Amino acid sequence: MSQPPPPSRVSAGTRIRERRLSLGRAQSDVARAAGISPAYLNLIEHDRRNLTDAVRARLAAALEISETELEAGREQALLAGLRIAAAAEAAGGVPVETDRMAEFAARLPGWAGLVVDLSQRAEAQMRRLADLSDRMTQNPYLLDTLHEVLSATTSLRSTASILVQEPDMDRDWRARFHGNLDQDSKRLSVTAQALVAYLDGFEEDAGLMTPQEEFEAWVVEGRPAIGPASDAARDLARGWQRQEAADRAALPDAALAEADGVDPARLAAGLGLPLDLVLRRLGLTETHSGLMICDGAGGVIFRRPARGMAPARPGDPCAMLPIFEALGQPGTPVLRLIETETGLRLRAIALAARHPAAGLGGPVLSRAVMLLRPAPEDQDAPAVAVGPTCRICSRPACPARRVASILHPPKAGSRPL
Repeated sequence: MSQPPPPSRVSAGTRIRERRLSLGRAQSDVARAAGISPAYLNLIEHDRRNLTDAVRARLAAALEISETELEAGREQALLAGLRIAAAAEAAGGVPVETDRMAEFAARLPGWAGLVVDLSQRAEAQMRRLADLSDRMTQNPYLLDTLHEVLSATTSLRSTASILVQEPDMDRDWRARFHGNLDQDSKRLSVTAQALVAYLDGFEEDAGLMTPQEEFEAWVVEGRPAIGPASDAARDLARGWQRQEAADRAALPDAALAEADGVDPARLAAGLGLPLDLVLRRLGLTETHSGLMICDGAGGVIFRRPARGMAPARPGDPCAMLPIFEALGQPGTPVLRLIETETGLRLRAIALAARHPAAGLGGPVLSRAVMLLRPAPEDQDAPAVAVGPTCRICSRPACPARRVASILHPPKAGSRPL
C-alpha cells in the first residue's frame, strides 16, 4: 500500500476532491465520466492509489480542468512560493500559519497563487530599489555627468545674469559673453543627451530579475529568438549557447536517440567521450530529466528542474545535493538516490572536473554537473533527503542546515551564543 504524502505536499487526490466538491458533483458521477469505479476514485481522493497518466487525463476532462492541474510538481512550486512569502513576513515579525500552507493551497489555489505573485513582485521591487540605490550613490560616471550638468547650468546662469545687469556693455565684451553662452549651452546639451541615454539603458538593465534569473527564465520559455532583455543576461545566454553548440557537435542528437534511461557512464565509455559532456547532453534532451551545473565556489551556472520538481529559486541551493559532494572528489562520479521534501525521488549522477584556467602553472578551476532522472516507483532504497534553501526547508533536522527554517524555528535558549 502506498504511503500518504508528506504534510507539506498538496496531493493530487486532495485537489481532485476539492475540485469535485466545488462543482457540487458526486463521486459516482465523476467516476462514471472518467471511466473508473467510485471505489477507485475514493481511494485516489484519499491518496491510497497513485494516478496513472491515462486516469489523470480522464479525471481532468471529467472535472473540466487542464491535465497539468493534476500533475505532480504543480503544488510544489506553489508551496515553495508560499514558504518564500512566509519567510519574508516572518522576518518582519508577522506571524504566519506555516503548518496550514498545504491546506490553503489546496482549498484556495487562486488566492495562494496571488499571494505568491505579490510576494515575488515585492521581493523583485526591493532588489531593484537596492540595486538602483547602490548604482546612484556609487556610480562615478553618473556623479561626474551630474556634476558637469550643474557646472554648465551655473555658468549659463552667471553669464546671463551679467548680460542683464550690464546693458551698456562694450560690444567686444558682449560678443565674448555671447560666445560663452553658446559654448556652455552646447556643452549642457551634449551632457544632458548623454545622461538621458545612460539613464535609459540604466532603467532597462535594472529589471525585476537578476541576470541569472532572467537567463533561467529565458531557458524555461524555450529560448526565444528575441533573447533576454539585459546585457548581463544576454551575455549568459550567449555563453551557454556556445557551450551547447560545442556539446552538440561532439555528441549529436542522433547518437542519443536510444539513450533514454541508459547508464551515462557506459554510454560515455562506448562513445569515447567525457562523462560530464554526456551528462550535460542527457540533461537537456531527456524530457523528464533535470540538469544542474555549478562552479568550484558552488555558484550555480545553469539549472533545469526535473519533471515534478519545484522551479529553482535564486540563492544558495541545498548543500545535501550530490553535486556539491562531487566537488570534493573531482573525477569520481557520485551516484545518489535523493528525495525532495515532497516525496519525489530522483536518481542523481554528479561529476566534477578540474582544468587549468591559464595553462600550466595557473590556477585550477573546478566545475561540476549533475543529471537528475526520475527514480523507479518500486525503488525503496534509502535516499538522501534534500530540500530548497535552508530558510524555507520543512525538514526538522538536517546536518547541513546553515540557518533556522521559518517552518521549524529554534526554541528560545536552545542554542548558546
